[in-house]
Amino acid sequence: MCRHIAYVGPEVPLGRLLVEPPHGLYRQSWAPRRQRHGTVNADGFGVGWYAGGDPVPARYRRAGPIWADLSFADLARVVRSAALLAAVRDATLAGADAEAAAAPFASGRWLFSHNGAVRGWPGSLAALSRSLPPEDLLSLEARNDSALVWALVLARLRAGDDPGLALSAAVAEVASAAPESRLNLLLTDGTSIAATAWGDTLWYRSLPGGGTVVASEPADDAPQWREVPDRTLLTAGRTEVRLTPLKEPSDASLPAPPKEPRS
Repeated sequence: MCRHIAYVGPEVPLGRLLVEPPHGLYRQSWAPRRQRHGTVNADGFGVGWYAGGDPVPARYRRAGPIWADLSFADLARVVRSAALLAAVRDATLAGADAEAAAAPFASGRWLFSHNGAVRGWPGSLAALSRSLPPEDLLSLEARNDSALVWALVLARLRAGDDPGLALSAAVAEVASAAPESRLNLLLTDGTSIAATAWGDTLWYRSLPGGGTVVASEPADDAPQWREVPDRTLLTAGRTEVRLTPLKEPSDASLPAPPKEPRS
């Protein structure tokens, strides 16, 4: 229950992608056009971006609505990047984690966001959480469903899964444990994007001059936007986009949880 966006391509000001479009993420915080669950995304926001020559992204997150941050639009006007991930949040459940619960979550070069909700949280994922090392659980940034889903994805990335496999396997695990969950996940390392459409809207657009945008909904009415079918994995670089159907989970087809690499 949020809106999110990722971009890889030529370096641009953050505001060109987030603030300037007539229906960009900034406006989607109070007037989303295609959001199926919730109406206002006022429970926090965040943006992560990559500076040239530094693989570890910077993040700017706040607990309140993006329109109430009087500095953000000015910051976005001058900060430039060749890759970003940003989100505005409509919390599933009210909590005390403030900006720690706002996407993007981060580790090393990775940025992650979850648009949706885990059905039956937290009890539905209690058994699945025990597949994670205790230190991963203790280091969760927030006490919400998105933070745990991120921990599941990150465990697979650390075990050597590529981004698409890490997302699709985590979706299969969570959807099996908590049917009817909405699991639109978004992941970038600054050079590529992986995303899932699972229960909510997802769109993408290839930009003139190079660059790919993947977002919960179109930022304008340009005809180049393409909708991603539900139950689909999207993987993208600057100039190419690949769509792969995702199967409904079953006990027989679920991938095994990753094992921690030995030193």
